[in-house]
Amino acid sequence: MDTQVLTTVLFLAVVALTVAITFWASRQTKTAADFYSGGRSFSGFQNGLAIGGDYMSAASFLGISGAIALYGYDGFLYSIGFLVAWLVALLLVAEMLRNAGRYTMADQLAFRMSQRPVRTAASISTVVVSIFYLLAQMVGAGTLVALLLGVDSQAVQNITIIGVGALMIFYVVVGGMKGTTYVQIVKAVMLMLGSALIVVLVLVEFNFNLSSLLGAAADNSGKGEAFLQPGLQYGASLTSKIDFLSLGLALVLGTAGLPHILIRFYTVPTARDARKSVLWAIGLIGAFYLMTLVLGFGAAALLDRDQVDPLEGGNQNLASPLLAEAVGGGEGSTGGAVLLALISAVAFATILAVVAGLTLASSSSVAHDLYKGVIKKDQPITEKDEVRVARIAAFVIGAIAIALSIPAQRLNIAFLVALAFAVAASANLPAIIFNMFWRRFNTRGAVWSIYGGLISAVGLVLFSPVVSGLPTSLFPDSDWSYFPLNNPGIVSIPLGFLLGYLGTISKREPAAEDRYTELEVRALTGAGAEQAVQH
Repeated sequence: MDTQVLTTVLFLAVVALTVAITFWASRQTKTAADFYSGGRSFSGFQNGLAIGGDYMSAASFLGISGAIALYGYDGFLYSIGFLVAWLVALLLVAEMLRNAGRYTMADQLAFRMSQRPVRTAASISTVVVSIFYLLAQMVGAGTLVALLLGVDSQAVQNITIIGVGALMIFYVVVGGMKGTTYVQIVKAVMLMLGSALIVVLVLVEFNFNLSSLLGAAADNSGKGEAFLQPGLQYGASLTSKIDFLSLGLALVLGTAGLPHILIRFYTVPTARDARKSVLWAIGLIGAFYLMTLVLGFGAAALLDRDQVDPLEGGNQNLASPLLAEAVGGGEGSTGGAVLLALISAVAFATILAVVAGLTLASSSSVAHDLYKGVIKKDQPITEKDEVRVARIAAFVIGAIAIALSIPAQRLNIAFLVALAFAVAASANLPAIIFNMFWRRFNTRGAVWSIYGGLISAVGLVLFSPVVSGLPTSLFPDSDWSYFPLNNPGIVSIPLGFLLGYLGTISKREPAAEDRYTELEVRALTGAGAEQAVQH
């Protein structure tokens, strides 16, 4: 009971802090620019912290450490993929996107193409990717609260998911980008400090000897040396090796197409700040993913196998909180209870910050691209109306995410995020890259690449073992897994690029080609970008 009281107090403190930040930010959110981009008022350092807070999700903190605890070396591949992906974002996307766009991913496409088809496609893609990502965060919230309350109740997990959904809607509707950004900054600091504390305590258990830690993890895993070698999850067959390649492609290319990360580049005043924010984010995220190595192998070394293996009744998403309890003194101890409550509160803050960013990205796209750019294209619309539609969209998207999260609770959350990355890399990245670097790229190419990548990625997931055919699938008692891979990236990403190319060469669009030079100058130098924002 003491543990539950402590946990409840910490949870409520985290929620109260984020709610207070949101109310404070709401008084400064007066225009559409404030709502969508925080008035472009954040420094590179602040935005770097916020990007870290947006990116280091429940999948990173809970899912990756669980995957490492279960699969060793192969689980750590998630960390490597998520980190390397930032190089793509830094070198190809960050500065150019900030210069070329205004509020959403579709802005830089619509600059030289037909508004309606491009904005419609980009908005649909943004919402689908965001909902995939939202599923992972909300599933994590449900399992976390069930653990802390000491109940194995589906009803409690469902209520938690509904509560998280209500909070994320509140953050976006009331606070907009400013509120969401400050929540993410606070969460990033909490996550780094909390993770560092557990990492130090784990290393103390092994006298700061990494070899001893890895040896103990291998012995306790029951897999021996194989636990520290590649192949435990992705090396048993040719199919699993191809699946690993598919996962790697999705992780490395997906970040540069994630809508909630892309809109963060619009919150800084200059292109230099956009670059600086990505550099700060890389440092922060790199340090965190190194810590997941210790968290995951620490869980493998110090926890019983049946606590993290779902086939033995465990939950791999809870490896980090259970590890915190173990290094604090174990179950029933005061230290264990305090650390369990602390890390769980940090994880909960992580979930709240990320779901707010995702909901903001998708609701902004619905209002700015779909409502203003498509539905009301030829009619005047006030900023007040546009923001009102964004707030309504946040309610709708939140409700959809809640409804889909409840049946998805058996899936690993790092894995769910990998699917979101695959969809982002398949649907969004080809259009962004082609538009930035290919003069001839046009409306048909953009629409074909976005819809083609989106439909192929989602369609292949529906017919994969993720959804049916295995004990860990969404529908374990049915089998329509005609596509053998868990991650569709290896097929859907090249297909997105191919369809973008075929759509472009099948039709000339002189207007798009004529505006390419202006877009190129703006993207590379920032010249004209501020005027685009003002108008």
